[in-house]
Amino acid sequence: MDITSAPPAISRQNATPAAPANSDGKPSVTSDFDTFLKMMTAQIRNQDPLNPMKSEEFAVQLATFSNVEQSVRTNELLEKMISSGGSDDFTAVSNWLGRDVRAPMDVRYTGQPIRLQIEPPVAGSRHELVVHDALGREVDRRQVDEAGGPAQWSGTRTDGQAAVMGTYKFTVESFEDGTLVASETPAAYAKVAEVRSSPTGPMLAFDGGMEIAASSVTAVRDGS
Repeated sequence: MDITSAPPAISRQNATPAAPANSDGKPSVTSDFDTFLKMMTAQIRNQDPLNPMKSEEFAVQLATFSNVEQSVRTNELLEKMISSGGSDDFTAVSNWLGRDVRAPMDVRYTGQPIRLQIEPPVAGSRHELVVHDALGREVDRRQVDEAGGPAQWSGTRTDGQAAVMGTYKFTVESFEDGTLVASETPAAYAKVAEVRSSPTGPMLAFDGGMEIAASSVTAVRDGS
């Protein structure tokens, strides 16, 4: 019996045409699928009629391409979400320039009383607000209410002398039977001097060199 010979096999160059690119220069998933169909069609046309490909082989190829296509679409969506989210966050935080934000942080003392917001301590029966200067030296210590709430440091040291202007660290220390059982940083207000971008998200800078993550802010108000 005569068997018609199969058409000449197409070249690799003709079998894999270049996929059109998106506006961002990346090949689109749709164009890749078109290319895949063209390659499969060429594969069917040029198969050995005495040894044709099994239907299972086509199913495996189609399933493989489908998985790759889904992965590409997922990655593209994640990239768009991350890019859009970072941009939106930075734009929103930029509106805080010149405004007061509240967060657990060191505060610059300029001669005016510093107002703090103390959260209810998590442990202990006696609680003290401790103030340290930029060199880590304790300059004041006073008892605070166990219910927390607003507090104020007027800038007076334990010895009654006025503290010098500069950056100070505030800590609420909690004790039980004379033993320190908890230590927390109360929140304070400070005016935002600069907004910076970082790999972990927007950062806020203040006069005096303090810098915190924007995500730690718990309140924003007009600058005083």
